[in-house]
Amino acid sequence: MSDFPTGLLLDEALAIVRDVAQAHRLETQSLALPRCHGRVLAHDITAPMALPPFDNSAMDGFAFRHADLRTDLQAQATGLRLVGEQFAGLRVDLALGAGECARITTGAPLPAGADSVAIKEVCGVESDTVRVPVDTASGANVRRAGEDVREGDHVLAAGSVLTPARVSLAASLGIASLPVSRKPTVAVFTTGDELIEPGMPLAPGQIYDSNRELLMGLLRADGLEPTAWPRLPDDPRQVEIALRDAGCAFDLIVTAGGVSAGEKDHLPEVIQRFGHTHFWKVRMKPGMPLLFGSLDQSRVLALPGNPVSVYATYLTVGRALIDGLQGRLEPRPRWRAQLVEPLEKTHARREFVRGHLAAGENGVLHVQADGATGSHRLHAAARANALIVVPEGPQRLAAGQVVEVLPL
Repeated sequence: MSDFPTGLLLDEALAIVRDVAQAHRLETQSLALPRCHGRVLAHDITAPMALPPFDNSAMDGFAFRHADLRTDLQAQATGLRLVGEQFAGLRVDLALGAGECARITTGAPLPAGADSVAIKEVCGVESDTVRVPVDTASGANVRRAGEDVREGDHVLAAGSVLTPARVSLAASLGIASLPVSRKPTVAVFTTGDELIEPGMPLAPGQIYDSNRELLMGLLRADGLEPTAWPRLPDDPRQVEIALRDAGCAFDLIVTAGGVSAGEKDHLPEVIQRFGHTHFWKVRMKPGMPLLFGSLDQSRVLALPGNPVSVYATYLTVGRALIDGLQGRLEPRPRWRAQLVEPLEKTHARREFVRGHLAAGENGVLHVQADGATGSHRLHAAARANALIVVPEGPQRLAAGQVVEVLPL
């Protein structure tokens, strides 16, 4: 098992992940807008029309010709004759002549001849006369056609995530469906004879399987619909059968445990024998035994078994793989915060330290490392809300120094 990279820097491993994901990018499908939320847009979108499509009122009030306002500053308002009304909806055949105005509602088309709108609250109405303040600005409260989007504008970029606002923009342009990348199908495995389902009685030496819920929750939070497979025992033949079955049916296999170099860690051998190992072991803490491979039609991400290792490797490598398979080009937000207390490490690996992230009264983000160490300590992970990223090499970070954090 020496014909693949081992002991990579995290950035080197991520470069391999992105290259493999690009080579196996998932196909494009056209979905109706209600199904597009959270998906990755596959192609650029240009505007088929202008927004707004016509000049319209930004307020409820009265549309008028600004040239009709008196310039005599001794008069506070000009009386204009009310000749009609234009509500939002279909345009009525209404044109304003000299000294005329029309009642108008928000979003309604501007009548022909009108160029300004005075808001209802500042106008006085007496019978068919409307008194409009003379200090109303020319063009006041008018939304001009195309001031937001012009026909042919590039409005949505391929590789971007379709947020509610972006889907709403497509709807406002009359677009009923969008081309998106198919979401990867994901099979989730946890491994180990020591694992038992929550709720069952524990025998001596057994522990409850917590990684399944951790992985399923992380994947669902990223918009995927993972399938949990039965626990894998420490038996190479059963590991082989289960993984090869999943490899023929899923785009991605994510496992937790059984990936180190122990007597019962069979995953590396099975992947190498029946598939391809892209790399094994990354210089990060926790998460060093991480393996990335391919098996039949699936990409395989084999994570270490300790819960904090699962967190760190999923947030860094797992998300990069999922994003790459869907062609996501929009980077995920990078958070930075000031350290509350000094933080020191002597080893060379990039480290992910559990931390507590909060905003101070001055609006600056602060993060404090959790006192617990050990990647098996799930309680510490549960009370933390971020991982502090400590760069490669020995580090002595002072209080107040700005560091990168990964929100949990």
